[in-house]
Amino acid sequence: MSNYEHIIVDIKEQSATITLNRPDKKNAMSPELHAEMCDALVEVEAAKVKVLVLTGAGDAFIGGMDLEKCFFDNWDNPARFKEGVGHSFKWMSHLKAFPAVTVAKVNGWCFGGGMLVCGLCDIAFIAEETTWSLSEVNFGIFPGGGTTWATQANMPFRKQALYYSLTAETFTGKQAVELGWGTKCFPRAELDAETDTLVECLTSKGRIVLDFTKLVYERTQDMNFPDAIDYEIAKLYELSRLTDDDWIRTALASFKRREYKPGLDDYKLNRDDI
Repeated sequence: MSNYEHIIVDIKEQSATITLNRPDKKNAMSPELHAEMCDALVEVEAAKVKVLVLTGAGDAFIGGMDLEKCFFDNWDNPARFKEGVGHSFKWMSHLKAFPAVTVAKVNGWCFGGGMLVCGLCDIAFIAEETTWSLSEVNFGIFPGGGTTWATQANMPFRKQALYYSLTAETFTGKQAVELGWGTKCFPRAELDAETDTLVECLTSKGRIVLDFTKLVYERTQDMNFPDAIDYEIAKLYELSRLTDDDWIRTALASFKRREYKPGLDDYKLNRDDI
């Protein structure tokens, strides 16, 4: 694993964790951190893990962008400004399309761009005690860089999404789940254990089927029903080819022998590499 200054990367056999490590700045994202995230995601993807967890050091998940380093210091240097912003777009786009299941473990403050990162992840486990805000209007701009898009994508009701964007009012981790930003919330003392249990569950599944489940979910959102059926069947045949029909040869064969219950149990993969 590579050494980084602003993040910590921990890659295990089937999972990885990236911890944003600027606790004195509430893990606010600087241009240097953005550049490191670009490299880290490439490294983690190459490891072919099944799950990637993103979290923050100290009492924060991500306190948004480092306003001084990202904006103020580079505003009069267009080339440097473009480079810093470019790195942020690059790694966040990579995160959105990441083949492994991505889990935001929101352990503390989650503001602005931190909400964007959380919104790009597939699953978000949130500590009840966390504080959230779309704080951009407090310093004279709107939620940008993809944050407005993430707000619309994650908050199902327009009047709530626009209300919090306009007011910058804070809300709790429990409210974040109710508003659509999270999957589940837990007391902070239980967050690590609950996330570990989730990772254990996901890593027991097939890597390729996890990837395909994400892909089919994303691609069919804007399709009509007949097109979605065609696409899903085509991807099913592709998955079957890539896994040597493991779901038929192993899973359904085991079911036919009444060795396990698909609705309650998980079958043992025929090969570790699928």
